[in-house]
Amino acid sequence: MAQRKSKIKVLLAQFPLESHNRGIITVAGMLKDAGMEVVLIGNDLPERIIETAIQEDADVVGISTYCGGELALGADLMKSAAEKGIKESTVFLLGGIFPPHNMARLKELGFSATFLAADRAEIVSCIQKAVAEKKSSAQSGAA
Repeated sequence: MAQRKSKIKVLLAQFPLESHNRGIITVAGMLKDAGMEVVLIGNDLPERIIETAIQEDADVVGISTYCGGELALGADLMKSAAEKGIKESTVFLLGGIFPPHNMARLKELGFSATFLAADRAEIVSCIQKAVAEKKSSAQSGAA
C-alpha cells in the first residue's frame, strides 16, 4: 500500500468569468505558510475543477467567488464530485463575496464551510479539522 502524503493538499480555483484574483492569491499564500501544498489553477468549469482535483489527489477543493453564480456553479461542482466519486472523501470550501443567505444552501450542496471573511487561523483550522473528519470517516467506513 502506498504511503499517503503527509501535507494537506489544497486545490484552489475560481469559476469561469471570475476576474478578481487577489483573494485566492492571498489564501494560497496563507495556506502555503501553514505548511499545506497548494495547487492554484485559476478559472475553470466545475467539471474540469473536479478532474484536476482527482489528477492532483487533492484533499481540499477551495473555490473563490466574487461575481455571483455560486449556487448554480456550486451545485454543478458538487454534482460532478459525486459522479466522479470524490464528494465524500474531499473537503469543499467556498469563499469570497456572495449573499450571506446563500451560506446555508451551499452547505446543503456539500460545502464543508463557506467564508465571507476569515483570517488565516480560521481558514487553516477549518481545513485541518475538515480533512481529519473526512479521513476518520473514511477509515471507519473501511473497517
